[in-house]
This record gives sequence, structure tokens and C-alpha cells, in this order.
Amino acid sequence: GGVGARGVVTSASYEARAYGCRNAMPMAQARRLCPQAVAIPPDFAGYRRWSARVMRIFQSVTPLVEPLSLDEAFLDIRGARGLFGDAVRIARLLRARVREEAGLALTVGVAANKFLAKLASTRGKPDGLLVVPADRAVEFLHPLPVAALWGAGHATVEVLARYGLRTVGEVAATPPATLERALGQALGAHLHELAWGRDDRPVVPFEAAKSVGSEETFASDIDDPERLAREVLRCCVRVGRRLREAGLAGRTVTLKLRFADFRTITRARTLPAATDTDAELHEVAGDLLARLKLGRVPVRLVGVAVSNLLERAAAPVQLRLGPDRPGWEEAVRAADAVRERFGEDAIDLASLAAERPPEAFQEARQQPRARREPLLPPDVG
Repeated sequence: GGVGARGVVTSASYEARAYGCRNAMPMAQARRLCPQAVAIPPDFAGYRRWSARVMRIFQSVTPLVEPLSLDEAFLDIRGARGLFGDAVRIARLLRARVREEAGLALTVGVAANKFLAKLASTRGKPDGLLVVPADRAVEFLHPLPVAALWGAGHATVEVLARYGLRTVGEVAATPPATLERALGQALGAHLHELAWGRDDRPVVPFEAAKSVGSEETFASDIDDPERLAREVLRCCVRVGRRLREAGLAGRTVTLKLRFADFRTITRARTLPAATDTDAELHEVAGDLLARLKLGRVPVRLVGVAVSNLLERAAAPVQLRLGPDRPGWEEAVRAADAVRERFGEDAIDLASLAAERPPEAFQEARQQPRARREPLLPPDVG
């Protein structure tokens, strides 16, 4: 996770978890709990590449793959059984292929619906295979704590505890009307269905992204307008690359700022045509920042996001009047290729590169990406 004073744990190894470290915990607290732990900055570009590799393995078995995150997915394998065998055989095949082709451990939960499969995969970690037969789902579910139910967060668990409901079985035995009075109609009915192992949601192979963004929380608040402007530019470069990697372009650019007192504001502007180019994104985000006239106001976080997305190939070309940027699109795509091969630090805009020591570029130049694939956190994959 983040190694600065305000860093947050992105992922904790099982060894670190034994000391109480967990995801989303402040890094400073994790270091106090486990002083001997090694903190590694995340490499999300690397994780996306590894994730794509694993997802391609899944899709070679069934087209019905619904990604939950970079390291999780639901697979509907009903149509693949005639070719590959039953669900357990397919699970073993996937685990073997991911191990052989990606070098990663894969935990699989096999069950009749998404909720039970997700729960089985959680209970099967690390590096396991857990099968929940349909006729034993209730036997598997009812001894578990209520926190195992999807939608039962900390506040919901506390409410249920006040009613003496601490296990899934106790929730299942409670009349739905009682749960709805305690939790609200929608959540009460939802938890009662899950407590009996009922979940009729289908596997949805693909859901288009609603936005692409990048945020940065600073180690110390920034009150220098020029430095803040550079951080906005840095976010635009990241967002532009993520759009191009996904084959997307967007029309609405949103700037987000969080101040030292945690007050958060956003400003947005919609373009006449979609774009995925860093310079156009920065033209908008930079102008939104300038119009705020912040002066020396301390800023804790800055972010840029692009929404109103569509496939890049379907985006109409906007004819621009006035000064043009000949070769700009070719330049950013060439920079993308350099970063893909040599790493994130291999090339940058001059105004951003000036803040980094020359040895960062020297190291990237000497070590092509193919020779230094990033290590994943232990529970990714």
C-alpha cells in the first residue's frame, strides 16, 4: 500500500494479518502492529496486466465471466460442462492452468449461485477449492456469523446482535417481517433470502465502466498553486493512459479536491466530443482548477475522472479550430508503449519528471518490463 505518512494498506499478507493488519487500515497503524513488515508501493498497471492474463484463461473455458475486481470473477460454467467435465473438474483445470500459465495461486468456490460461490471461495483461502453442494447449502450456511451475509456490514451486524441474532441460522429462523422492521424492507428481505442460500442473480459477462479516474492523497497538504497544478496534470496523464488501455474515450471531465479540513468539492465540464488524450483532459481539468482561485488553501487530495464514456473506435472526431497539436496522439501512444515495456518511470512529461531523481529513469532504462514483472500482493489472484 501507500508508504507515506497517510498511506493506506491495499493488501496484507496472511503473515501480516496474524498481527492484526488488514486492508484499508492506515499504514502507520499496520507498522505499529507489525514493525517487521515490509511495505511495498502498489503497481496497479502491473496488476491490470496480470488480471487480464487470468481473465483470458477464464474466458477460454466459458464466455460467461463476470469480473468482480482485478482478482475475482464469477464464472457460469453450465455450457462448458459437455466439453470440460463437471464443475469440480473445471475448477481443478482452472487452478492448474492459472498456476502453470500465470504462476499464481487460485482459490475457487463451487456452488449453485453467486452468493454461495463467493462465500465458498472466501472460506477456501488461501489456494484452495471448496465445493458447496446444493443439497448441503443450508448446512454450510447456518453456523456462520451474520457478517458472512452479503449486505451485512458493521452497522447491520450490530442491529442484528441487539435482536440476539448472531448466526446465519438465527437470521433464517427469524420471520421476514421482523427483519424488515429492524433493517428496512429491502435489506431485511434480502438477508432472509441469502440466509436460506437463495440468490437468483445471473452471471453478467460485461458491464461497461461508468467512469475512469485517478486520485492522489498527499503525504502532507499542498498549498503551492504550481505544485497543485502539476498534480492535476499527473492525474490527467494517468487517466488518459487508462482510457487508452481500455479502448474508451469520454466527454465529461471532473476535478475533485479535498481540503485539509476534509471538505470535498467537485467541478465538471462536458466536452462537445469524447477524448482520451492527456493534453485535452488537462486543458479542461487545469482550467477548472484555475477558476477556483484557491491561492494558498491547503489541499489534501486531488483527483480527475472522466465519464460519459464510449468505445474509442465509435467516438466522432472533433474538428478543432485554432492552434492544433500535430502528432500529440501519436506521442502519447508512443509513451504508453515505452511504459508498457520499461515501467511507469521510464518516460514522463518534463514538468513532472523534474520532480523525480535521475536514478529512477536510469533504473527503468536498464531493466525492461519483461525482466521485472511486478510481484503481486499475496491475496491478489
